[in-house]
This record gives sequence, structure tokens and C-alpha cells, in this order.
Amino acid sequence: MSQDLAATSGVTEVEERSPSLLSRLLAETFGTFLLTLVIVGVLVYSPLNTVGGLGVALGGGFAYIAGAAAVGRVSGAHFNPAISLGAWLSGRISVSNMFSYWGAQLVGAILAAAVLFATVPQPLLALLGKENTSDAFDSAVNGFSQHSPLYLQTQGQAQFDWLPALLVEVIISAILVGVYLGVHDRRSKIGYAPVAVGSAIAALTLVSWFVTNTGMNPARSTAAALFANNWGGDGSGRQLWLFWLAPLVGAALAALFYRAFASVEPEGLELDEEDDEDEDDETAEPVAAPSTPAAEVSEEETSETPEKTAEGETEPEKKADDKA
Repeated sequence: MSQDLAATSGVTEVEERSPSLLSRLLAETFGTFLLTLVIVGVLVYSPLNTVGGLGVALGGGFAYIAGAAAVGRVSGAHFNPAISLGAWLSGRISVSNMFSYWGAQLVGAILAAAVLFATVPQPLLALLGKENTSDAFDSAVNGFSQHSPLYLQTQGQAQFDWLPALLVEVIISAILVGVYLGVHDRRSKIGYAPVAVGSAIAALTLVSWFVTNTGMNPARSTAAALFANNWGGDGSGRQLWLFWLAPLVGAALAALFYRAFASVEPEGLELDEEDDEDEDDETAEPVAAPSTPAAEVSEEETSETPEKTAEGETEPEKKADDKA
């Protein structure tokens, strides 16, 4: 029996060990691959469907939920350099791991875009009026001004310039990272963290799709831009800087606010509560300890009393016999 218990405890210890860095990087590569494949794929084939921003929002949200459910226990389900930056600034991962996560996320996103690029049917391009496959990726690239989806939807009558685009991207990235940090807090009782983050991705996409085609993820933005044609003087590829700067700034703001207002004070309160519980346990132990010996003594006394009374009853009987 003891050997069985030892074997069982040994298995438990192995299962509780944290995954290796390689396992976490592979998980981040897979999750970012899935997320980019769905979002960029919906945008590339957008001329064939009528889902628009709603399809991109639901696709991105569902893809994140699926990826996080599959490998979230391994890497934490970042799938986004902005989330990794927020995790580092909030003290959850080291700076070296953050840069490793960035590399894995970029690899996953670029692989997903490469798969889409290689599988687009050439006859379809002719039907869509595209000269080559890179033209099909133009609809998946993030941009502002003339490359804003609003500019195309209004046929050039309205557009979002770089400053409103920067502000929107900072805000939605900060909200996304804040939601992630909140639901993945070690004190959080939420059991549906992937659903919360996926819902945030979907909702924020609906808000920002007309503005910038929803960046919020530098890895996804880079992958789409690499395979597009717009790298000229006024091309959307030249606007990629904004879709790195804005998400990282938003992530930094979210992490700093979270550490200032949602992390430091509750930890202090939690430590105080644990100290109180420890004190209660210590005070309770001395009181409970004497109760057991007392009960044993009382039982012994009660067990000895009948013997004494029995002996006391036998002695008078013997004396009476002697007198007789």
C-alpha cells in the first residue's frame, strides 16, 4: 500500500512540474498560427463572403478560445506580443521569456500567412480582378488614412488619420491586455478565462474594424503585411510601425495600471488574511490539545471506579464471614 501511495505521489509531482521553455514556445507558435490563419483567412477571402467585420470578430474570438483551451495550460495562451509584454511588466514572466514568446508568435503568424498565400487558387485571382496573390492580401493588411477600411467603404469620402488610428489601437490593446491580466490573476475564481479574452477580442474587433482593420496584435499585423504588395511610398506596409507601437504602448499602460491598482493592495490584504488564519490555527491548537488527554483520564477514572467499588463491596462480605 505504501508503495502504491509513493508511486501515486510521484506521478502527481511530475504532472505539477511547469512545462519547459520549448513546450511553451511551441504552444505559442500553434496558438498564434491558429489565430492568424482564421483572421487573415477571413479577410483574404472577404470578397467571396458577406460576413465583413462580424465574421472577423467572431472568427478571431473563437480561434483564440480554441487555441487557449488546447494549449493555454502550457504557455498561458498569449498568442500576441502585446499580451506577452503585459505579462512581463506585471511580473509574470521574465524578459528573456518575453522575447522568446515574441519570436514564437512571429513564426506562428508568418507560417499561417504563408499557408494562405500558397493555397489561394490562381483562377480565383482572375475572377476577383487581382493580378497576383499579394493583391489578395491587401485586404488583410492593417492601415490608416487611405488604407483604412472606412476610406474604402465610403469611396474616399471619409478616413481615419494616423492620430485617431493610434489612439484607437492603444485603447483596444490596453483593454485586451487588462482583461487578460484580470482573468488570469492567481486569485481570480474565473474558470472561463479563454472565453473572456476571446469575447474581448470579438467585441474590440467590431469597434475598430472600420478604423484600422483591427491590429491589436503585432504578430498578425506583420504576417499580413509581409505578403502584401503595399510596400511602396504610400503603401500600408510602411504603416506597420503604428501597429507595433500602439499595441505595445497600450499593453504597457494596462500592465502598469494593473500593478498599481489591482495587484499591490489586494496582495497585501490577502497576506493579512493568511496571517490571521495562521494565528487562529496556532491559538486553536493549544486549546484542542489538552482536551484529548482529559477525555482519556476521565475514561480511565470511570473505568477504575467500578473496580474500586467492587473491591470495597467484597471486603465487607469477607469480614462478615470471618465473624460468623
